Amino acid sequence: MNFFRGVIGGQAAGAQPSGAETIQKLCDRVASSTLLEDRRDAVRALKSLSKKYRLEVGTQAMHHLIHILQTDSSDSEIIGYALDTLFNVISNDDEEEQDESEEENSQKQADDLGAQFTDIFIKEPENVTLILTLLEEFDFHVRWPGVKLLTALLKSQCTQVQAIVLVSPMGVSRLMDLLADSREVIRNDGLLLLQQLTKGNAAIQKIVAFENAFERLLDIITEEGTSDGGIVVEDCLLLLLNLLKNNSSNQNFFKEGSYIQRMKPWFEVGDDNSGWSAQKVTNLHLMLQLVRVMVSPVNSPGATSSCQKSMYQCGLLQQLCTILMATGVPADILTETINTVSEVIRGSQVNQDYFASVNAPSNPPRPAIVVLLMSMVNERQPFVLRCAVLYCFQCFLYKNQKGQAEIVATLLPSTIDANSISAGQLLCGGLFSPDSLSNWCAAVALAHALQDNPTQKEQLLRVQLATSLGNPPVSLLQQCTNILSQGDKIERRGSKVQTRVGLLMLLCTWISNCPIAVTHFLHNQDNVPFLTAQISENLGEDERLVQGLCALLLGICIYYNDNSLENCTKEKLKQLIDRRIGKENFVEKLGFINKHELYSRAAQKPQPSFSSPEQMLFDHEFTRLVKELEGVITKAVHKSSEEEKKEEEVKKTLEQHDSIVTQYKELIREQDAQINELKEKVSSMTAQNEQMQSTITQQLAQIQQHKDQYNILKLKLGKDTQQSGGTAEGAQVNGLQLEELEELRRQNAQLQTQLTEKDSLIASLRLESAQSADSTTAVSENAELLKELDMMRGQIQAQSAEISQLRAERQDLLRKVETAVQGGMSTAGGAGDAAKTSELEGRLSAQEAEKLKAEVKGLTESRTGLEQQLASANSTVAILQTEKAKLQKEVTESKKEQDELLVLLADQDQKIQALKEKLKELGELVEDEDDLDSRDQFDDEDEDEDEDGEEDEPNP
Repeated sequence: MNFFRGVIGGQAAGAQPSGAETIQKLCDRVASSTLLEDRRDAVRALKSLSKKYRLEVGTQAMHHLIHILQTDSSDSEIIGYALDTLFNVISNDDEEEQDESEEENSQKQADDLGAQFTDIFIKEPENVTLILTLLEEFDFHVRWPGVKLLTALLKSQCTQVQAIVLVSPMGVSRLMDLLADSREVIRNDGLLLLQQLTKGNAAIQKIVAFENAFERLLDIITEEGTSDGGIVVEDCLLLLLNLLKNNSSNQNFFKEGSYIQRMKPWFEVGDDNSGWSAQKVTNLHLMLQLVRVMVSPVNSPGATSSCQKSMYQCGLLQQLCTILMATGVPADILTETINTVSEVIRGSQVNQDYFASVNAPSNPPRPAIVVLLMSMVNERQPFVLRCAVLYCFQCFLYKNQKGQAEIVATLLPSTIDANSISAGQLLCGGLFSPDSLSNWCAAVALAHALQDNPTQKEQLLRVQLATSLGNPPVSLLQQCTNILSQGDKIERRGSKVQTRVGLLMLLCTWISNCPIAVTHFLHNQDNVPFLTAQISENLGEDERLVQGLCALLLGICIYYNDNSLENCTKEKLKQLIDRRIGKENFVEKLGFINKHELYSRAAQKPQPSFSSPEQMLFDHEFTRLVKELEGVITKAVHKSSEEEKKEEEVKKTLEQHDSIVTQYKELIREQDAQINELKEKVSSMTAQNEQMQSTITQQLAQIQQHKDQYNILKLKLGKDTQQSGGTAEGAQVNGLQLEELEELRRQNAQLQTQLTEKDSLIASLRLESAQSADSTTAVSENAELLKELDMMRGQIQAQSAEISQLRAERQDLLRKVETAVQGGMSTAGGAGDAAKTSELEGRLSAQEAEKLKAEVKGLTESRTGLEQQLASANSTVAILQTEKAKLQKEVTESKKEQDELLVLLADQDQKIQALKEKLKELGELVEDEDDLDSRDQFDDEDEDEDEDGEEDEPNP
């Protein structure tokens, strides 16, 4: 401890050691001390000397400090001292006051020294990973120095440190946790750290964005007071700009996360806009830049259009227009707001229409476009503001033919209102103003009203200008050419290159791709001589650009010439160039345009960005026109008349091919429309088919269900019929009554019985006639009676044959009836017919029932095949109805035959009764059926009694 008191504290006796010696002793102490307290004191001493003796501490103590970070991580105090010491060594911040020259030299040396120490530190990537690990420590004395050290490393060697952090596990996530720290100093320094970390590294930017950075940063901005906040808001906005600029993935994530809607409250300004603080101006400026990043023209068109749509829908564009028309807004904020509105409406028809409807809060109200143009042509307005208004007007007309037509319409005689100032009047006033910058801006603005719009180019030819009293009006085209060609007006108005360049750019844009405008231009006989004179002269460096533009204008007159003027055809103009200028000289003068130093700057981006008014010579859209026309004009000048004719023939052929292709395209469109209609029909028919298939499936299921119910009922009713013995009467199957069939059976049995009785009677008569042969009269009568009986027997046999035939017909009829019943039940599903069929089966004999069941089984199998032919269901029903009518007819005929049979049976009964009477008259014993039955019963009883008597007799 005495050693440290001598080094840090009071003076020791004798000579004082040098700084290098002291640092060497402290380093030895750090390396050799076993007590943590001694090492801590040594590191504290190194920290105190690190600013004054930066080189010595860095060269001698760095590896000892790194070793402390690796071995003594449990002690937060010594870790904090070590981190502070490394920060002082690596950081290039010099807080001491010095003269400017000395400060520049010392700063340069400090930067070199810091870079060298940084290279030494990051030579081992584990050192950076060690710092990231220490940032997980919540202790303030460890986390804050670690954040500052890592920030210093990034400032010194950004790319190398970014690469190490990117490959470190959870490296970016650990740094994102700093934004959630409750200690503001750590959170704010964490913002600075993330700013350095995200510079120019898209991979880290994506990781930070997907670590919920947008949500956290927007929350911090809201907590700090948005535009009224302090430096923290500025740091958050700078970090957001790093994450979104030139990073399409993060821009899409920002839009999809609905973060654009959260930007609207930033631009809510009150009525009193006086006294804006410098910090508020800075914050609002960065907020406007953030909006511009989302809709920048360098972004993909789809992403820009989507962001523009979101900004209009959430009201952000309306809020920006409110700032645009507000009073008391600082000039730089107003300028940046105009630029922001310009890019929000650029190429978006909806946003452009809304901007056209915005009115300034004046009395009477004026359109915002008119108010802005008044500022553009006013030479007292700041240069940057006038450039911003020109950019806004260009963006308003970009791909906006409706807006172009509205601007040109304000110049036409039929729409001019003398009581109000229009955009066209302001443009014409600026075009012929004494201020060269106003001339250039008005010419470029008017050229944008004609860009890629042949219709408006033709409409602008109708514009007439009143020059002076007593003189007839001249066209706008004529007035522009007069200013260029007449020497006295050029001296007064267009002596400056800027004015002449602006008018030439307007004329080139106007007559390009418009043969009618070319004809109007060539109709003035002074124009072509003026252009050839300008091109052929040897002028100074300042006039070379004018010569190039004149060559371009003359080349456009050749390329888009329709040869409607005899004196100015393509061939004559080329001959004029060949005689007066020379083709090679013409092409060389034409190349002066793209060789100008300001040409390439204007071609980079649409926004006019010039440091001084004298540099405003080229417009971005005009550079695109030069690229498009330079090559074709050079070819057109060198082509001969024969080549021109061939080219015209080729053009005609191409036009014919184009017309044929157009016809084919129309035919293809029609066929596509037809195909689409057919596809829709196929889709609808497919849907109907699916619906019908589902309906058929349902019906088949219902039919199967009815089949099962029918089979169950059939089995159940069959059992019930067998149990009841078949005694049910009154059932009717297709008009055939079962009781009639039973009656026919009973009568048939009676006839058989009677026939048997008659046979026995005849045999007895024959026996009696043989016994009474002595009586001749009786014999003769008996012979006659036998003849009559034989006749009656033949009749009875004939009737029996008829009954058998009727029974066969009845069996066939029953089969037909069963078939009809089965078909009717399968189609209609009637439950009553099933019951009748079951009852009929109960009354038929067992053999007939088996046959009927076999036929029913066959019919059931055939019915399954019929069910598969549901498409012909209607015809099947008609056929069944016809068969049913036939069956009903046959049943009726059967009934008639049965009635006739009953009549015959009745006649037979009468004859039998008559024969019985005759036999009774003859004295023969004729017994009735009841008597025969009773007699048979008595005979049986007598036989039983005789047998019993024989059994009772005793044996002698």
